[in-house]
Amino acid sequence: MGLKEWIIPQDRAFFDILEKESENVAVGAQKLEEAIGEFDRMDERRKELKDIEHVGDDIVHQIYDKVNRSFITPIDQQDIIKLATLYDDVLDFIYAVMNRIVLYEVRESTPTMLKLAQLVSRSVDEIHAAFISMRRVDEDEIDKRCREIDSLENEADVLLNDAVAELFKGKDVIQIMKLKEIYEYLETATDKCEDVSLVLRDVVMTRS
Repeated sequence: MGLKEWIIPQDRAFFDILEKESENVAVGAQKLEEAIGEFDRMDERRKELKDIEHVGDDIVHQIYDKVNRSFITPIDQQDIIKLATLYDDVLDFIYAVMNRIVLYEVRESTPTMLKLAQLVSRSVDEIHAAFISMRRVDEDEIDKRCREIDSLENEADVLLNDAVAELFKGKDVIQIMKLKEIYEYLETATDKCEDVSLVLRDVVMTRS
């Protein structure tokens, strides 16, 4: 049985909830990119992101509840839970970046910080497009999006390595450690996006 035939009779409301989660993560990623780009009202922006994170937690709980109450789901129940949980991890790291910036009293952005935030935002956009493609059962589109997510993660990994090497040429040890942790959290967010893409690929391969 192909993916399309397997999905059609099932409860498609799960796609609505997953897309709702994806939209919320996308808002969080965009808010972080804007905050790092403009670097003002950081306390206020942190609160906004915390509220977005809370919305994400509520959506994940909705997904868990619906899985537990559903006999038939459009994709394997464990895959739904993996997608919801891993994508929530992305939002957790997005908030963690903002939180560290405020807690560490970082006063200005850096080109690396902004570039990594942009890579996170682009990765999230690709996941959102892939989630929408699940509703349409567009396997080629999902694979295309997943490959792009992999490429963005590789770009973030290279950028992190180069940035950390450059940081350690400086003399301000405290500043080095602050920025290193923020950079690593941003790169980890792209890692988590790649984890989501791996589950999406597995779903496509299993159901094709």
